[in-house]
Amino acid sequence: MVKKLALLGAGRIGKVHARAIAEDRRARLVAVVDAVAEAAHAIARDSNCAVGTIDAVEADPEIDGVIICTPTNTHADLIERFAKAGKAIFCEKPIDLDVDRARACLETARAAKAQVMLGFNRRFDPHFRAVRRAIDEGKIGDVEMATIVSRDPGPPPAAYIKTSGGIFRDMTIHDFDMARFLLGEEIATVMASASVLVDPEIGELGDYDSTSIILTTMTGRQCVISNSRRATYGYDQRIEVHGSLGSVAAENQRPVSIELANSGGYTRPPLHDFFMTRYTAAYAAEISAFIDSLETGSAPSPSIEDGVAALMLADAALRSVKEQKAIQIASV
Repeated sequence: MVKKLALLGAGRIGKVHARAIAEDRRARLVAVVDAVAEAAHAIARDSNCAVGTIDAVEADPEIDGVIICTPTNTHADLIERFAKAGKAIFCEKPIDLDVDRARACLETARAAKAQVMLGFNRRFDPHFRAVRRAIDEGKIGDVEMATIVSRDPGPPPAAYIKTSGGIFRDMTIHDFDMARFLLGEEIATVMASASVLVDPEIGELGDYDSTSIILTTMTGRQCVISNSRRATYGYDQRIEVHGSLGSVAAENQRPVSIELANSGGYTRPPLHDFFMTRYTAAYAAEISAFIDSLETGSAPSPSIEDGVAALMLADAALRSVKEQKAIQIASV
């Protein structure tokens, strides 16, 4: 039976998810909701669905699940509302900017026995998944260390910085989730350093644009994360995992993967310019995984628990910067 879905939020990422639903024969978008009527109607026309309201989606027994792409400050409330309504939920990260609010949302979802999936799309990138598969197959032995490089081509506008929750909750949170995904163990301690090296206005707003983080598990496995809001050469996304028998890495991706050699040397095309093109396949795959969970009734992954765990790491990183010491996750 085709699963019926509603899209809450018709912005940039909402459009991406609407396309992914349209490409999956197992599901159909039946309603889109957005405070900006023009945005909602644009997706409704492309998807041949209705423009609805939150109340109407909640009350419709035929709608199996919702895709939440609304502003961050609405996520926890919407998760709770639709969990109680018996809908399956896919929600973009983060659950909330406040870890206590996120924990409360988790408890509500658990009480309702809701299926809740968090939008950590990088787990679904085919290159990163291949790294995880190599680990699972024992090709590098026991995991010992991981390195994650994530650098944006340029900083977001000041208006975005003001509501983002800061670089750790907005940007590094993806890398925190990826670290847990790669290490295969929970993080015990976080040590972070942060600076303002790209744009002084970011510092004036109380945020950072350049960070380095060391994560350590209880058994001593380590992950080093490097973040910057500036990479003049493109969207820099690399991972490497070192183990007892070797290492496995995923390199930067390009729209065209060729190498030109002539008298001037070796040259390659530029990197993708941002996440919307770099992670196209990942976005489609995560919606497919959400539909899988709807069909089978299985627990979706990444889960709401994964969302809380990543937010706890973000809070610990910020505390580490301010207190200039390693932070035990148990204290967050």
